[in-house]
Amino acid sequence: MEGSGQNEELYPIAVLIDELKHDDVLLRLNAIHRLSTIALALGPERTRDELIPFLDESVEDEDEVLTALSEELGNFVEYVGGSEYGHVLLSPLENLAAIEEPLVRGKAVESLNKICAELSQQQVEEHFIPLTVRLSKADWFTSKISACGLYDIPYQRATAPSQEGLRNQFGQLVHDDTPMVRRESATQMAKFVKTMPADVVIEEMIPLFEHLANDDQDSVRLLTVDILIAIAEAVPKEQQSSYGVLLTALRKLFDDKSWRVRFMVADRFEKIANAVDEEFVSRDLVPAFVKLLKDTEAEVRSAIAGQIPGFCRLVERDTLLHDVMPSIEELVTDSSQHVRAALGTQISGLAPILGKDETIKHLLPMFMNMLKDEFSEVRLNIISKLELVNEVIGIELLSQSLLPAIVQLAEDKQWRVRLAIIQHIPLLASQLGVKFFDEKLSSLCMSWLGDTVFSIREASTMNLKKLTEVFGVEWANDAIVPKVMAMGQHPNYLYRMTTCFAVSTLAPALSLAVIEASILPMMDKLVGDDIPNIRFNVAKSYKILIEVLKQLPETGTLADAEKSGTATSGSPQGKELIQNNILPNLEKLQQDDDVDVRYFATTAAQATGESMVTDS
Repeated sequence: MEGSGQNEELYPIAVLIDELKHDDVLLRLNAIHRLSTIALALGPERTRDELIPFLDESVEDEDEVLTALSEELGNFVEYVGGSEYGHVLLSPLENLAAIEEPLVRGKAVESLNKICAELSQQQVEEHFIPLTVRLSKADWFTSKISACGLYDIPYQRATAPSQEGLRNQFGQLVHDDTPMVRRESATQMAKFVKTMPADVVIEEMIPLFEHLANDDQDSVRLLTVDILIAIAEAVPKEQQSSYGVLLTALRKLFDDKSWRVRFMVADRFEKIANAVDEEFVSRDLVPAFVKLLKDTEAEVRSAIAGQIPGFCRLVERDTLLHDVMPSIEELVTDSSQHVRAALGTQISGLAPILGKDETIKHLLPMFMNMLKDEFSEVRLNIISKLELVNEVIGIELLSQSLLPAIVQLAEDKQWRVRLAIIQHIPLLASQLGVKFFDEKLSSLCMSWLGDTVFSIREASTMNLKKLTEVFGVEWANDAIVPKVMAMGQHPNYLYRMTTCFAVSTLAPALSLAVIEASILPMMDKLVGDDIPNIRFNVAKSYKILIEVLKQLPETGTLADAEKSGTATSGSPQGKELIQNNILPNLEKLQQDDDVDVRYFATTAAQATGESMVTDS
């Protein structure tokens, strides 16, 4: 451009034009992402007069570029001179909202709504509402789909006559011949309803809802569940019984021939129950709930199982025990493992609702059966949610069936199942108590340290740390540390490696006395291990031990000090252990034949703050 005689101020937009015409999509994409910088260089006036009109004409490009442009324009109000001029951005976005690619349209609608929120009422009336109407009346369905998402924001900023016009125009979209447009109008109608007073909802929105609820496309009908909830929330509960259309439509949704519609009802059941009056809950929703629990489709039964605690809180106790619980109990032996798994995540939530006696009578037998389920996820879901039950009835009643289920999960062939049960052991341990744990689960936890999968061994060392935090250092010194240290002499190098991992993980949860008496002597032996991988992991463990010992108080653990918020600079004994027990071993490792061992030993030595020279 230099020497062309052209005004230098034109340079940014000229470069942009060149880049946007380039064959390379990445270059064009980068140009779009630099629009704000170019706009700053041009200034607000030239951005409005030159850049925006140019972008208005640049809507024939790759979808990726147009998506980026749609998103950028939503943040462009400040670059055109503020909200006073925000309406100049509407034209390019209107063109982008008509593009065939859904992602481009979605970003354009998002940006249009963002800009609309910054416009004055006059700008909304003069510029935004006409844009919405033009898109709504367009010949091609893509524009109409975009229009559906442009009603709720301007509606809140418009005058009463304009609001009436918007409602009428939205009604045209609801009655559109194209299923895609009706589907989008159904998607957006719930938000639109929330902007209106109850009388308008009753008079104009309920008929539109009824039309959509009777649509011949199940993909439209299933979306009316959210509309129904929005309408029910807008209409006062004492008035709902007066509008039979609403309740009739709801009953039809419960019995819809399409399982996808019933699934949506099941998935939103608690929200529906919260939105309608108590009489409708007891008269209509309880039978519908029971019917959905027995639905022919497993997906529907899974969805309604997820609503069990939330809905049952709204039901009278006698009704719950006599009308609902028998159907819930049947799900324990459901033919679908996914339904049983969904039930497993929710059933514990019934314990606080039922109370101790009824939990023992109704839930306990269900737990016992589900803890024997052949599908591991069912057993795992039950175990992971036992805390609520424990608070109501105590763990003693569960422990008899709990142990076999835990053992089965611990030995499951799927390592992810084994990993999941390990992560729940600390919670179970706190509930079961130290005696039960030592007798039944301690050996199981130690066996995980030798698992063939690294992730299991890693998780098992973290598990030991959490158990130490639950039961205390003294327990760990008696029950865990000796077993972990014994693994340091195991013929299989994986066990010796796990000892190093365990030392690194456990150190912050151990006391000075335990580290001195048990940990450091074992580390002395591992320093001379034949396997280089063991030796450099010893060096890595020493680095952790140094960091812990530098801060460790004479009594208690580093974890205790952190919990209490007590700052500690360590004790002379800890520093003495570093000097006398750790540094000499690190000096040996720094002379090792293996380069990795020397590297990690040097890194560990530097953690002491001591100046140590290595022989490379």
